[in-house]
Amino acid sequence: MTIPTLILDALARADASWRPLLIEGLEAMMAATPDYLPQLAQDQYLPTEQRLFAAFALPLPQVRYVLVGEGPYPRAESATGVCFMDGAVGSLWSEEVGGGLSKQVNKATSLRNFMKMLLVADGQLSLSNTAGEAMAAVATRARSGDGAMIQTLAVLQDKLTAHGFLLLNASLVFRGHVAPAKDAKAWQPFFETVMAGLGAEPDPPPTLVLWGKIAEQLNKLPIIKQFPKIAAEHPYNLSFIANKDMHALFGPMQLLRSEL
Repeated sequence: MTIPTLILDALARADASWRPLLIEGLEAMMAATPDYLPQLAQDQYLPTEQRLFAAFALPLPQVRYVLVGEGPYPRAESATGVCFMDGAVGSLWSEEVGGGLSKQVNKATSLRNFMKMLLVADGQLSLSNTAGEAMAAVATRARSGDGAMIQTLAVLQDKLTAHGFLLLNASLVFRGHVAPAKDAKAWQPFFETVMAGLGAEPDPPPTLVLWGKIAEQLNKLPIIKQFPKIAAEHPYNLSFIANKDMHALFGPMQLLRSEL
């Protein structure tokens, strides 16, 4: 069987440097489970609008980190093909008096906790108080107009990619009638191929950042042993905000500061 045209057409969203490797990964999926991609092409899944490979817009040689989540957001307007980047989110900050993060950010639980973790790591929030008046004070400063803080999720995504983050999910699709772990298992040959390609680059190998139990299942792949890695609970857990490994990784990057 051949790779469905609908799946191949989605490669247009990927940078040209990735395309031979991504096709190799899809061929590995076809060899492992020949019926998976043909069935997927006939099914309804997220992300829509041919954004299946949108995460690979970052050129392959620029990858310094591979941040792995579980799967796309389960909402069509939110699933962008880029992990944790919710397409329904524009502004990061609430416009309401006494508000903190925007309503759209608060709806995306994982993104909300990621934002709070960044603020704690940057010293703008105390770990003992990450809500209410403390969060409102941060938002007020952010909206002050002095230009010190970024304002939108699009800018946050740009800053992550500028640091070399490939924002990838363990499963590239979400289907409401299929267990996420089952889809993630089907994508493992693809992921293994992608990591082998990254490992073959002449620069030092990228660091894997694994968030959540489904992402951690990738540790079973032999190729993963070649890469430095950091694992954390999934950001939908409140404990993620206090994760010291994440503070150490992201704190120096100061992703929410616009001047850096």
